[in-house]
Amino acid sequence: MPHKHAQHGFSLLELLAVVTILGIIAAMLLPRVNVSSDLAQAAADDKNIAEINSAVERYYLNTGNFPTQISDLEHIDYFPEGIPVSPVTGDPYALNARTHRVDSGGGGGK
Repeated sequence: MPHKHAQHGFSLLELLAVVTILGIIAAMLLPRVNVSSDLAQAAADDKNIAEINSAVERYYLNTGNFPTQISDLEHIDYFPEGIPVSPVTGDPYALNARTHRVDSGGGGGK
């Protein structure tokens, strides 16, 4: 009686089907991940702006003057690790000379 050898492993077609299914799932999830990343960056941008505006107010309370530029806040150690940059644009924040506030991320419009 001849011995039949049991086949172990997957055929090429089975592997191709699995890779195709995984590719379809990844294509469906990728836009959702990008949206989540954009929302997280916008939330971090808003938090940075709020922190800088709060530091401007503390600076005014401590010195009696508003800072003329955002780098004035570094000299009093409000931001020991440095003034943050906009996570959305990668640009540094800038103070509005009239309002003494950061209006939006990156020193310009959002």
